[in-house]
Amino acid sequence: MPSRRHDLLARLVPAVRRSRELEDEPTERARVEAWHRTLDRTLPTRVVPRFTRRWEATVSDIGFPCHVLTPRGRPVTRTLYYVHGGGYMAPIDPFHVRYATRLADGIGARVVMPDYPLAPEHTWKDSHDALVDDAARWAASEGGAVLAGDSAGGGLALAMALSMRDRGLAQASSLVLHAPWVDLTTSTPETFAADAIDPWLFIGKVQAYAAWWAGSDADLGRPEVSPALGDLTGLPRALMLYGTRDLLAPGCRLLARRAAEAGWDLTAIEEPDLIHVYGLLPLVPEGARALRQVTDFLR
Repeated sequence: MPSRRHDLLARLVPAVRRSRELEDEPTERARVEAWHRTLDRTLPTRVVPRFTRRWEATVSDIGFPCHVLTPRGRPVTRTLYYVHGGGYMAPIDPFHVRYATRLADGIGARVVMPDYPLAPEHTWKDSHDALVDDAARWAASEGGAVLAGDSAGGGLALAMALSMRDRGLAQASSLVLHAPWVDLTTSTPETFAADAIDPWLFIGKVQAYAAWWAGSDADLGRPEVSPALGDLTGLPRALMLYGTRDLLAPGCRLLARRAAEAGWDLTAIEEPDLIHVYGLLPLVPEGARALRQVTDFLR
């Protein structure tokens, strides 16, 4: 049974953000491109308590900005390479930074958070190689790296892991995927039924954003875009968390089935009646439980 705080956020956040289905693809594209022209792409840290006193932030250039957050006065034993979600069309959100720094605190890690180019102006081709090379560099560094992400970022993290394996590069020690978007072809029929119960995501927007990120229909099924459809053998051990009131839940189940067939060590936690990326939600017991599960997994 979801908590009252969870159900309150499930209703409140879409209302505050005025979330709704798209009118049509050209109108949505124009809206998103206009929004992108107004964005401040500096690292949003306003919901992270005492950020500047606890973290030192630097930026590396890997063809686009990549933020490196190093804890002040605390030992670092490894790297948390965190890829943010947002449908491939939204930038890093303050709550991505909040979650990544909380998790890094729990596992003694620095945070590396790439600010990859967004759709519709950009496709997967504009960032994939740079992300793969950068993540592999951190994976080869002392202590190794955990590769993690939520929603679109979770799918991108998995796609990066596939390419790191295929190219013979250093791999992450483990993967953490929060409600990852892993099948942009929407090949699971159950996705359309899930649209009726998800208060946050909308099937029309998901299909439009998928087409933007892929860049062409021919690329929608590529493993760099839809990693659930790729070869899942030989990947690092992984943890996936998702709720059933999530448009992406059918894709997560597809990934779990294909992982079992491939012999990939993937632990999937499915939570009844919880919403998209519930594990990142602040101030709800479900989010706190998910953080403990992830921390225990990484220890």
